[in-house]
Amino acid sequence: MKNITLSADASLIEAARDRANRDHTTLNEQFRRWLADYAHPRERILRYEQAMAHLRGKLEVGRKLSREEMNER
Repeated sequence: MKNITLSADASLIEAARDRANRDHTTLNEQFRRWLADYAHPRERILRYEQAMAHLRGKLEVGRKLSREEMNER
């Protein structure tokens, strides 16, 4: 594995480390994930499409949603 050096605001780095810690990971691991997604965006899209296909038909709201409800953000 190759090392790289990055520069960023100290408070931003600390906030990112805190979040990674809450997610039970490291800032290095999060950066590696981001770098892989950035370098290979098609693979990320494929993983998303596979997850959506897996969930299709498995989630129920309990009633039919109105057009407005389906378009809420």
